[in-house]
Amino acid sequence: MKITKKDGIKEIRVVHNKTLLYIILFLLIVLGIIIFSINRIGNNQNIFNQTNISAIIECQTDSDCVPASCCHPSSCTTKEKAPNCKGIFCTMECAPGTLDCGQGSCKCINNKCKAVLGK
Repeated sequence: MKITKKDGIKEIRVVHNKTLLYIILFLLIVLGIIIFSINRIGNNQNIFNQTNISAIIECQTDSDCVPASCCHPSSCTTKEKAPNCKGIFCTMECAPGTLDCGQGSCKCINNKCKAVLGK
């Protein structure tokens, strides 16, 4: 602010400092970039955590689990990872150590799909 006298009248004049204005604008832009970056990092961590949780928890109930192969399965997987068995023909034998002929079933044990074979 600059005060001058002209014809006996005090005149107040605002003097702009362009350098200061540019510095303030630059700092605001840098602040915006920092906030944007922190927000993106936070979102990426949330996605990472959700991916880790889904890798640990395959199932919650036995109905979430299905045989892992179309013919003579000996292991189980989630419904989402189940094989497409449409048009697949299997032999009618009851292979030992498999889920064939009711020898076992798929169970959710400790949030993992497992084949439980009968005795």
